[in-house]
Amino acid sequence: MAMASPSSCPATNDHDETTPLLHHVSNTESQNPVKQVTPLPKTEIAVLCLVRLVDPIAFTQIFPYINEFIAFLHVTDDPSQIGYFSGLVESTFAVSQLLFIYYWARLSDKFGRRPVIMAGTLGVALSTMSFGVSSSMLELLICRCTAGVFAGTASVVHTVLGEITDSTNQAAAFPLYGLVWPIGSIIGPLIGGSFSSPASQFSVFQRTIFDRHPYFLPCFVAGLLSIAGFTMAYFCLGETLVIKQRSGEEKGRISCISEPDTVCHDTAPVTPSVRELLSYPIIRALSLSGFALEANGTSFGVLYVLFCYSPIQSGGLAFPPSTIGYSLAFAGVLAGAVQVFLMPVLLRRFEAAKIYNVSIAAWPVTFLVLPTLNIIARSGLDETTGQLDSRSHSALWVGIVIVLALSRIGGIAYSASMILIRNNVPKPTYLGSANGLVQSSMCLSRCISAAFASSVFAFSDKYNVMGGYFWALLHASIALIGCSLARNITRNSRNMLGTT
Repeated sequence: MAMASPSSCPATNDHDETTPLLHHVSNTESQNPVKQVTPLPKTEIAVLCLVRLVDPIAFTQIFPYINEFIAFLHVTDDPSQIGYFSGLVESTFAVSQLLFIYYWARLSDKFGRRPVIMAGTLGVALSTMSFGVSSSMLELLICRCTAGVFAGTASVVHTVLGEITDSTNQAAAFPLYGLVWPIGSIIGPLIGGSFSSPASQFSVFQRTIFDRHPYFLPCFVAGLLSIAGFTMAYFCLGETLVIKQRSGEEKGRISCISEPDTVCHDTAPVTPSVRELLSYPIIRALSLSGFALEANGTSFGVLYVLFCYSPIQSGGLAFPPSTIGYSLAFAGVLAGAVQVFLMPVLLRRFEAAKIYNVSIAAWPVTFLVLPTLNIIARSGLDETTGQLDSRSHSALWVGIVIVLALSRIGGIAYSASMILIRNNVPKPTYLGSANGLVQSSMCLSRCISAAFASSVFAFSDKYNVMGGYFWALLHASIALIGCSLARNITRNSRNMLGTT
């Protein structure tokens, strides 16, 4: 794709004396104008997906072995305290990512998207590898914190996707990009579980660094994937920030892809403050609604596992870990199918704001349906054998499929949110900072929601509040608040259209 130049901006009048004074327009063309579809930059999107994959893999690959790692380092002699230290290590990544997302976005507005993405990807690779050779709790925390800092460049990847697509091809691009997080969340734990302690499984790893540091191999594999993303970004990803392209500081392959009525400006880079961004109602609505959306998604992930693991008498389903894992894998496949097959069709037929509202509305129903699964299990439980009768067992799995399907419909809002930011940013030069702000609000919600959801579940079970189902009612109420915030997006989106 050739680089854009000032001449690629809207052209001036190029008529001459041989041009007819009246241009014939057929009735069909005048009634049904067809907007030419911009070719999809497949190579660049593939690179962005690979770079984006780094974040969920780095975040989740430690989950299968972190408790064993803490015990291996003899951080504590009390086994009951291992969960506390592992939780501290896990949360450090998200907290440090939260603190730096917006600053990475602003840096990309000043210095360009490409260098920021490359720095973040390489930083995640090195810090992840260092995590595997840590020999103390302090080193674990430092490496995890550093990885979270560099993972804050994820919002810049969102920005590049918005800059290399337009309204004619985003229905194909954003669903593909939306697949990355579910896939990464599956690959990460698989890497961590399959490659930890390799010396105890294969003799070839004995008396090597992988024997002295039994948890280095999964970190090394995850780091190699990050380095692959860095390499692909270096060779295949050009600069998308218009200012950098025209100044000649970057000679990227990606041109300034803009709407047909967009006018190119040779202005200095603009990095708005948080206060200025929040002064725009649409950005404020997207940030607040993004917080609520992430609260729904994160809380459901925590509550679903707790609900499935808890005994039936305590309001759960008493599933073994393997069954929980199979159901989560099914949810991941379901999420992929929704993104690939359903999302493009919806985007071609409906506005992104309407899709966002409908998908958000699925979350209150999802939380309210969960307790009915326990009611089904209670009704079919044989007290003597502890097993469910065949009818209740079938009904239970039908209900689980419905719940997981509803949660995946609610997950459509993540892709719709990225499209809404791209289409409603007040100024094109604000896109990076706007993405950073919304992603920061979602990351903040992620840090809070997991602990809040597990605490509410434990409180409901311990004190039998509302029959032990208080957690479901509370989160359904919170999800309803999210629905109200989503309606503000629709109103403000229409206002933006009216002023442009």
